[in-house]
Amino acid sequence: MKYLIVGLGNIGPEYAETRHNIGFMVLDYLAQKFDAKFDTGRHSFVTEIKSKGRTYVLVKPTTYMNLSGKAVSHWLSNLKLTPDQMMVITDDIALPFGKIRIRAKGSAGGHNGLKHIEQTLGHNNYPRLRFGVGDTFHKGKQVDYVLSNFSDDEKIDLQGIIEKAAESIIAFGSIGLERTMNQYNTK
Repeated sequence: MKYLIVGLGNIGPEYAETRHNIGFMVLDYLAQKFDAKFDTGRHSFVTEIKSKGRTYVLVKPTTYMNLSGKAVSHWLSNLKLTPDQMMVITDDIALPFGKIRIRAKGSAGGHNGLKHIEQTLGHNNYPRLRFGVGDTFHKGKQVDYVLSNFSDDEKIDLQGIIEKAAESIIAFGSIGLERTMNQYNTK
């Protein structure tokens, strides 16, 4: 079995450690854990890892967040996979920092990357992992907030939460979406 795992983020060193790039951070952790290196692919950086007889194609779109659907569409087609064989990892300001929520489908919730994927696919029926980054910003400062680095206090717990998110991605392929949601959606 093969799965497409898309971590949303923006390319460039100025975005590397920002909240909006948590999708990239989770995939970077997975690639490092499995000793894989990202190569430049169509609309993305791409690598492949194997675990328990499953293959996970890790994709970090290079289209910037607002055009993430280009990479998703290309890789689904290229790998001949259906949207239920894909998981998208994204930041979510509606969730408290560190909370992980995995869903089979759902709205974009104002997230531009998810909006573009939905527009490109023509539906929102694909699994996603939302990584809570909190909402401690003043009115009108949402963009500045998601494009800023995690606070020093958040950085203390960040690595452990990234590891948990990575575990849930492997579980998605090995035990299925329902069991993964039951096991990893935090209360």
